[in-house]
Amino acid sequence: MERIACRMRVPAPRLPVWFQDHPRGFERNRYVYPVVSRRARGVSLGINLNPDKVCNFDCIYCQVDRTRGGRERFVDLPVVLQELDVLLRLVRSGQLFQHPRFASVPEQLRTLRDMAFSGDGEPTTFANFDQIIQQCIRWKQRSGVPQLKMVLITNATMFHRPQVQRGLELLDRHQGEIWAKLETGTEQYYRRVARTSIPFRGVLENITQAARVRPLVIQSLFMKIAGEPLPESELAAYCDRLQEILARGGRIRRVQVYTVARPPAESYVEPLSEEHLAHIAETIRRRCGLEVECYGSG
Repeated sequence: MERIACRMRVPAPRLPVWFQDHPRGFERNRYVYPVVSRRARGVSLGINLNPDKVCNFDCIYCQVDRTRGGRERFVDLPVVLQELDVLLRLVRSGQLFQHPRFASVPEQLRTLRDMAFSGDGEPTTFANFDQIIQQCIRWKQRSGVPQLKMVLITNATMFHRPQVQRGLELLDRHQGEIWAKLETGTEQYYRRVARTSIPFRGVLENITQAARVRPLVIQSLFMKIAGEPLPESELAAYCDRLQEILARGGRIRRVQVYTVARPPAESYVEPLSEEHLAHIAETIRRRCGLEVECYGSG
């Protein structure tokens, strides 16, 4: 039986600081940063493969401050692995939760859930994507956490590249889960949200082909734009795109419906209400028969 789960767990008007604040740095780390993630339901070790802040999308809701340049273009893999080692020890020992940013995290969220390839840009644009996936797999095995989930948070624009396909295949064999961005149903709305020259149809084709190989998680952020919520016509078109993926043999593990939780790139972007998110989630479940999780902003 398919289900819809609305994870509006925090009764306060705004999310706690450890949900609101996801900086791409921690102490003196250059690439690896800990966050308490609503969607992971615990601690996630983010790996920033885009410290230069270069991204092939310019989403209107993006939380990355691109008014200031990035630190560097080169990713030093040995340093990535060293930082993973340090943070794993901090989480296991509980020392992470003595840090002011994490001191108020409740006990049920103090578990390491995954390592996530994300950060200040699109991780699959990293030239040696398959190599860093391979090295992180070896790190898991050496560090005694071979079953730790590996999450790729991606806009799916680079799935056609051979090195990305090799990386996805490695993830398939080592507790990997791919969270692919799809939050519009039409080319016009896609360009308004993502502000990119990459064609919408190309992204849809990449998602479809990847989903034919393994089930994907679809991540969909919906928002108010200039005071207007997602139009019903756009929601219908979005559901049509999901149905097209399924009709062509793609598999969707679940759909994540969420909204803005941190300051966005554009001031005219605002979070949707929990009621509107629940309506979107129910529409997806009813029309597409998929499992849906929804996450509010407060």
